[in-house]
Parts: sequence; C-alpha cells; structure tokens
Amino acid sequence: MVGSADEVSPVLRVVQWTTGNVGQRSVRAVLANPRLELVGCYAWGPEKVGRDVGELCGLAPIGVVATDDIDALVALRPDCVVYNPKWPDVDHMVRILEAGINITATAGFITGHALGADRARILAACEHGGSSIFGSGMNPGFANLLGLVSAGLCDRIDAIRMLESVDSTGYDSADTERSVGYGRLPTDPELPALIERGTAVFGDAVHLVADALGVELDEVRCETEVAITTADLDLGSWSIEAGRVAGVAASWQGWVGGHRLISCDVRWRKGRTLEPDWRVEHGYIVEVDGMPAVRTRLEVHPPADFVAHSFSDYMVLGMVMTAMPAINAIPSVCAADPGIVTYLDLPLPAPRGWVSR
Repeated sequence: MVGSADEVSPVLRVVQWTTGNVGQRSVRAVLANPRLELVGCYAWGPEKVGRDVGELCGLAPIGVVATDDIDALVALRPDCVVYNPKWPDVDHMVRILEAGINITATAGFITGHALGADRARILAACEHGGSSIFGSGMNPGFANLLGLVSAGLCDRIDAIRMLESVDSTGYDSADTERSVGYGRLPTDPELPALIERGTAVFGDAVHLVADALGVELDEVRCETEVAITTADLDLGSWSIEAGRVAGVAASWQGWVGGHRLISCDVRWRKGRTLEPDWRVEHGYIVEVDGMPAVRTRLEVHPPADFVAHSFSDYMVLGMVMTAMPAINAIPSVCAADPGIVTYLDLPLPAPRGWVSR
C-alpha cells in the first residue's frame, strides 16, 4: 500500500502541464497552498512559450516562465506534474513517469483502460521510474468516490448508478464538445462510435467501481443517445445549427452474469430548445439498489460573493471542481507505491490549505 503523506510534510515541487481552463485553476491552487511550490510549466501552443505563468492565468507575474522544452522540465526534478491538457498524450506521460516524476491527471485518465494497449506503456514507465500516476477530476473521479462512499452504507449491493446530468450551455470548449458529437446531424452513422470514443474514460470509472466491489466484470459496454436543438444556438466561440445534435448521453455499464451491476452515465444538454426535451438534474446523482437502497445527490452552487457578468462566467465553477481532486491528491500520490493508483489505493485526500483566512 502507501505511506502516510503526513508522516513528513516537505514542500512538494510541482510542474504544471498546460494553462487552459482547468490548468489555470490548478496553478492558482498550487500557488495558494503552502505545501506546494510551482517550479515549472509546460506550454501548449507556441504563443505561450516564454510568457510568465502568472500572466497566462490572469495573475500578477510569479517568476515562472512557460516552456515547451520537456527535457528542461524533467531536469527540474519535480515531485509531481499536474497534468491538465484536454486529451492525454501518452508519449509525454511516459517521459515524465520514466524520469521518476509522479503525475496527478485530469485528462482522460482514471485506471488507464481507455488507453487500450498504451496502458501497458504507462505501467512500464511507472515501474522503470519508480513513479505513480493518479487520475481524477469531478466526473469521472470524485463522483465515483461519492458512489463508493454511498454504497458503504449497504450490506447488500444489487446495482450502483452514477449520473452526471447538467445543462452545459456555459461550457465553451468547442474542441471538447465536438469530440463527443455536438453539432453533428443526428443521422450521422459515426455518432455512436464518436460518443463512445469521446467518453471512453467513463469506462475507466466502471473498472474502478468493479474493483472496489471486488467483482470481475463479464463485459463493459457503452450505450448512447442524442437530442437535437430546434433553434440555432450561440455558444460563444462556436454555434450549433437547428436540427443538429445539442444533447449527448452515454451510459457506460459493467455487466456480471447477465445483470447490469454498474452504470456510469452522463446526460448533457445545451439550452432550452432540445428535442426531445431531456430533463436534467443539474448535478450528480448516485443510486444504490440494495439493503438499504441509497440515493445521494450532489449540487454545486457559486458562493455568496461570486460575481458573474454572463452565464459563461459560471464555467469557472466546473474548472475548480475538475482541478481540485487532482491537486488534493498530490501528497498521497507522491508517497504511493509505483504504478497506476486510484482512490482505492490512497488515503482519503485531505483538503488542507483551503480554509479562508
């Protein structure tokens, strides 16, 4: 297992990997936490190379300059890389891990099963470097931990379902959204496979929950569904025309003995002109069938002092929720045995350093 992250509490040296929407919140969190020190940053895109990381994240200069020189970042010998690109780059991850540097990731990684054959490369890199990799985020990730905590009330578990159900109109990330089928015609024959590829990391979550339940799955499958918008949608940096996909649902399922035991589901819609008009829960729902039956609902709201000038300003709430599980896990991941580690291998991440002063 792992050593306690609190037996010795040195300041851990961190390299930030990208400064996109999630990465900016990670930078802010690292700078705010006295247990962490930001020593370097990987720049995604030539326009960010050579710029101060603080300025890239809407802050005052901090004296750390972003670079695309991976060898230079490895040479810093950080304890951990906070890995926040839109999609995982296995070559980059392998280089980091082989160098003995741990990773906490929010980019398409929980157990590595979604990477297919590349999962073996990740494991080999961890073994070679004596390093660990942990993936989370809000969902998949923290939402699955919520499911496991809820199931801990039961002495019989017949099924467990975890649902993310939101109107994501304020989430303006065209590349991410198109990768799961938004904007396509509902008759596009490629849609089911596109949604499956774009949500494959939720299959990781099914494997995580099965491991926690102590069962071996017969099959992991994905079922998909779409809805269209009946009016043109302006989403900020891009738009969706009427008659095209503006609602995407995926259900990743773990089956045992002809029975659907685990469901990790998402239901995302944009705007109020959806057909069919899907109901969304505006949060996260866990349902456990068993003895007793348990239903847990997680809602997220802005604080009383939150100032927003448009609906898109609320996007920052989702970025904080995505970044923080990976940030809070850094001390435990740095203390963990080498390999792919999950919530099942680590002590409960302690949210230390965030009490307002």
